[in-house]
Amino acid sequence: MAMHMFQTLIDILKKNPKKIVFTEGTDPRILEASARLLAGTWLTPVLVGNPDAVHAAAEEAGFNIRGAIIVDPETYPRMDEMVSTMVELRKGKMSPEECRAALSKANYFGTMLVKLGEADALLGGATYSTADTVRPALQLIKTKPGHSIVGSCFILVREGVGGNTVLAMGDCAINIKPTEDELVEIAIGTAECAKIFGIDPQVAFLSYSTKGSGKGEDVDKMREAAKKAKAARPDLAIEGELQFDAAVSPKVAETKCHGLPVAGHANTFIFPDINAGNIGYKIAQRLGSFDAYGPILLGLNAPINDLSRGCNAQEVYSMAIITAALA
Repeated sequence: MAMHMFQTLIDILKKNPKKIVFTEGTDPRILEASARLLAGTWLTPVLVGNPDAVHAAAEEAGFNIRGAIIVDPETYPRMDEMVSTMVELRKGKMSPEECRAALSKANYFGTMLVKLGEADALLGGATYSTADTVRPALQLIKTKPGHSIVGSCFILVREGVGGNTVLAMGDCAINIKPTEDELVEIAIGTAECAKIFGIDPQVAFLSYSTKGSGKGEDVDKMREAAKKAKAARPDLAIEGELQFDAAVSPKVAETKCHGLPVAGHANTFIFPDINAGNIGYKIAQRLGSFDAYGPILLGLNAPINDLSRGCNAQEVYSMAIITAALA
């Protein structure tokens, strides 16, 4: 990961150290990342699992995890309190027995540790699906005031001579066909996230049309969403609908949409649906040599993020720092 950007996040944590829950406490990738984090003093891993099993796995993989907090759902002293809190949060949708059963699973248990203030953030999904990380977060942590959905964004970084190119893209992972209002939430969340990574967000709502050059309901959706986002956040630089070339190339912008300040200089991209978003960020990653960090979940009351099941220890380490810095 680009060192400069990374250092900024570590500096945030040094001023205010945090604790991060890992739901898969015996996974060698998690243990390796934890050992690296423990070499600093600004982020403490909270590993969910049986202490003997966690220590045995660390020993076997050769990682020193002295200083990590290990919490076992089976022996957790505040379990009764956790169950009653969860019953309350689920508002009659789950019985105490169902809540206790859910909390025996690491994804629910870990999320509840964050809810109870035992940790500041959570990173899961090395062996869980995205849905298994997001569902407990939605049910227990819930969305921030003014947010009706959880969105997501990727931060893309390419190191270059004289500095890094850093971009933000949303939503490439969670919402399949977002509505206009959901796109507004995704755009604002992505722009706010971009700021943490040192991006001055120039937000483009992307389409196959630039300012009316193409027709269709998908074009209308992006135009209206851009208009609503501008109205909701006049302080942000937002434009749409734009084709990708008009969004990033000053020359094309000059021809297609002369005089629009964001056009030609966009660095924060809002896609019309998950097809475009997922394909778009992967093209940048695979053909444009960008490193992709994410998905970073947006709109929750506490930072909870999801790893891809194909992740390595370096990605766990990077995502842990990103997640905790958002807390």
